[in-house]
Amino acid sequence: MTEPQFSSGPELDTGASPGSVAEGRPADGAGWERATLEKLAMATLVEQRQARRWRNGIRIAWLVFLVLLVGFGWERGGAPADVSKPHTAVIEIKGEIAAGGEASAELVISSMRSAFEDAGTQGVVLLINSPGGSPVQAGIINDEIHRLKAKYKKPVYAVVEETCASAAYYIAVAADNIYVDKASIVGSIGVLMDGFGFTGLMEKLGVERRLMTAGENKGFLDPFSPQTDKQRAFSQTMLDQIHQQFIAAVKAGRGSRLKETPETFSGLFWTGQQAVEMGLADQLASLDFVAREVIKAEELVDYTRRDNVAERLVKRFGASIGEASVHALKTAPSLR
Repeated sequence: MTEPQFSSGPELDTGASPGSVAEGRPADGAGWERATLEKLAMATLVEQRQARRWRNGIRIAWLVFLVLLVGFGWERGGAPADVSKPHTAVIEIKGEIAAGGEASAELVISSMRSAFEDAGTQGVVLLINSPGGSPVQAGIINDEIHRLKAKYKKPVYAVVEETCASAAYYIAVAADNIYVDKASIVGSIGVLMDGFGFTGLMEKLGVERRLMTAGENKGFLDPFSPQTDKQRAFSQTMLDQIHQQFIAAVKAGRGSRLKETPETFSGLFWTGQQAVEMGLADQLASLDFVAREVIKAEELVDYTRRDNVAERLVKRFGASIGEASVHALKTAPSLR
């Protein structure tokens, strides 16, 4: 029997109905195939429409989410304070002091400049809670504190919360006075450069290190290569020089208040109470006490430049366009 087929001729399968022939439609078998194809096509169209709806829905949801985040970030700063009225400017230095972080020289200096420029600023408080970090970043901030104090004739005070160690103390000594809590951790006036050496382990495992350099000392910090006495001495000389820079900054900042002992610059750290006794700090006091009793301006205005929630998420997901928009909404000075 002949297979069902589309044909321009008059002959069709004997199973075709007179109506099918008269109207030029194929036989019942061919009609079943066409119906199946139509159903498949319709199903594909429906699936494509649903996929488009999902994509559009997700895009709208993300848009709403970002708008809400930007709105939240804007509200987080609160209404801008009237900086023309007398107030105490507060700048937080928290976490690791490092380029690209929230305690970087770029952000801290930008915050300080805004604080000093405002007419109502009676004094600037650096609210510190940091274990330290980069001596370069700390040195830049230290230098800028001295410059701004001389230019605007406004006092700067450091108020320590939990920790003010190493590079954080490097910054604090540029302040006119340092205030601490009795249990604060203060000091660690030293420099370190750490790493690991795996040469012995590699020998035991039978692993050969193949490092090619141009310059005999180019790879001397490589943890898989041995370090010579000459290279070790070179590193120590560099650390000693940075340490002396740190010591000079401490002596210049603390002056005659510093009660120097053999341990002062050894890298040890002390409680706030001990720091006051050693002349590393001036008094036990809190932020509110300094604003009220020292600066005589109880109103606190936070000048700290920081990324808000929206900025952090936008950076995390790498949305460069959104990041540019959020940067236009920098947190304004706000009442604390």
